[in-house]
Amino acid sequence: MSEDDGADEPRVALAQGTFDILHPGHLHYLEDAARHGDELHVIVARRDNVTHKPKPVCPDRQRRDMVGALSVVDEAHLGHPEDFFVPVRDIDPDVIVLGFDQHHDEEALTAALANAGIGAEVTRATGREPRYDGELLSTGDIIDLLIDQRG
Repeated sequence: MSEDDGADEPRVALAQGTFDILHPGHLHYLEDAARHGDELHVIVARRDNVTHKPKPVCPDRQRRDMVGALSVVDEAHLGHPEDFFVPVRDIDPDVIVLGFDQHHDEEALTAALANAGIGAEVTRATGREPRYDGELLSTGDIIDLLIDQRG
């Protein structure tokens, strides 16, 4: 192999999500995603782009900074305000790892990436069950409990 064929390039994994109120489920997802590459980049969705569930409570930059502070993450990025593919092209991942319960359709995403000229593999992370009674693995569950206990 020659120096120009990418043999020495790290395998880049990309994860993405909202990451509102970090919890062990997020950490599991990111650790799982990191196992797919030598570097893990994470795109944190902007609040205004979240349409499939309630808007995040925490500000965009706070969520990005919290994700970026995790040792498993090499670099955290905010999503583009209008075009999902802008940061994906900038990062140029070898593999995009979807969360086990994310709403994305793997085949549709693979086709959209191909149409955009992005040749990344698409795979899905494993799920995780609570490890002890009361462990919260969902932002929604955390918010519901806070409302219940603190009104």
